[in-house]
Parts: sequence; structure tokens; C-alpha cells
Amino acid sequence: MSWPVYSAKARFSELLDAAVKDGPQIVTRRGVETAVLVPIDEWQRLTEESRPSIKDVLLDPNGPRDLFVPPRRRLRLRAWKPEG
Repeated sequence: MSWPVYSAKARFSELLDAAVKDGPQIVTRRGVETAVLVPIDEWQRLTEESRPSIKDVLLDPNGPRDLFVPPRRRLRLRAWKPEG
């Protein structure tokens, strides 16, 4: 359902009840869809699905370019001494 902003403000409890009972509710401003009120369980599901894993981020060829990678330390070789 779509709610004009003035109606959504005046009848917020009804808007909230409708979102919980019937699902997402659209709020319009001057006839333009502007916002959506969704139940918290749906919001959590949507945000969890859209969150990439660290593996996805690191393997993405278009991923972040500004990650600091510290230089590797020089490997110090120890002289091997036979026991005995």
C-alpha cells in the first residue's frame, strides 16, 4: 500500500501495524515514492543477504584499491647444524 507523507505522519501507528501485518509500506511525497517501511525481520534478512563476505571482497576484481598491505619481512635463514 502507498501512504502520502501527511497521512503516514498523522497515522504512524496504523502505518506501523500495516507494515508488520501486510509487509512493506511505501510512503510518497508529492506523488513520488520516497521511502519504505518494512518489518524488522525482513530488514535483517535483506541486509544480511546484501553483506558480502571478506572472501567476496578480496576476490572481487573491482574491489577496493586502497587497502594497505604491509611489506613482508625479510626472511632470516638460520644455519642448519646437525645434531650430535
